[in-house]
Amino acid sequence: MKLPPRLCIFGEVLFDCFPSGEQILGGAPFNVAWHSQALGNSPQFISRVGDDELGKNIFAAMQSWGMSTSGTQFDPEHQTGRVAVKVVGNEPSYDILSDCAYDFIDAAQIGSVAGSGILYHGTLALRNSVSRNAFQRLSQNSACAIFLDVNLRSPWWKKAEVCQWLIQAHWVKLNLDELRLLGFDSADIRQEMARFQSEFQLEQLILTRGEEGTMVLTAQGEYHEVAPAQALLVVDTVGAGDAFSAVYIHGLLSGWSITKTLQVAQQFAGKVIGLRGATTKDASFYEEVVG
Repeated sequence: MKLPPRLCIFGEVLFDCFPSGEQILGGAPFNVAWHSQALGNSPQFISRVGDDELGKNIFAAMQSWGMSTSGTQFDPEHQTGRVAVKVVGNEPSYDILSDCAYDFIDAAQIGSVAGSGILYHGTLALRNSVSRNAFQRLSQNSACAIFLDVNLRSPWWKKAEVCQWLIQAHWVKLNLDELRLLGFDSADIRQEMARFQSEFQLEQLILTRGEEGTMVLTAQGEYHEVAPAQALLVVDTVGAGDAFSAVYIHGLLSGWSITKTLQVAQQFAGKVIGLRGATTKDASFYEEVVG
């Protein structure tokens, strides 16, 4: 019997702390894992939390959502990640705490990732050498193809390091600002996408542009584009990109066409901006995607 492709997700889990006092589970990889669980992809989430109240809350939330906690480590020395989120004009800004538990993911505690599939990661969790080395070891010992979700959060990134991760990736998702920050900044977006795709030899380059929609460039030179529908409700845009990534990966694992994947991912991201924060515990929220 052929086993279904694996989805392994590596990176940060943290609490987004809002000015209202709300604390909502977040971190791009965790958001992708949370959505992926609801979409039926049973991800193996590899991260690290503090041996504190917030860390225990994360474990409890994962268990109640049906997620495996086998890849999530407890850290007795470093606290669970936290981010202070400010929302101005529906656009979030982030103050990210340093030296959190997810910066110290222990390679020795990561089990093997058997079988083929997708290994997802972002850039933030690789800011510290400990987690960076853990990911490098994981990727070298895995048969999974890499989906890199670029998240350039100043001051936690260096261009040379990001380029190293880009070279290893099969699929890369980033936004227009990040494309420009990495040096692909002429006015001709298609030309810059082509230059980016050529330099890093990607299977697909996925470029999100907010209200202007998303573009995909394949290794065969084909462009695909979809514009978002008008959102009925905008609470904040926190996690919209992660929601997009989760559905896009679901489409890859399910063998969907790029057109269908783009449309469903864009639609789901539009729903998430109606939430406070990036995730929901309402399973019915996902019915349109998995139905």
